[in-house]
Amino acid sequence: MIKCHLSTYMGQAKMKVADVASETELNRSTITSLYKETATRVDLKAVEKLCELFNCGVGDLFEYIEGEEK
Repeated sequence: MIKCHLSTYMGQAKMKVADVASETELNRSTITSLYKETATRVDLKAVEKLCELFNCGVGDLFEYIEGEEK
């Protein structure tokens, strides 16, 4: 399973979905699906913009958890 830590980063920065959408120019539905961990596909440009916003790496934003399935 791939775990997305976007909700953690947003919480630490006290940001809402609308704030992230405004800062990154990403679609709100993209951010929401990552936040709720319901996304099945992610555009690399979206990952890049989120990493830039939160000053983190891809490995910080996403985590592979072996043996778990959602």
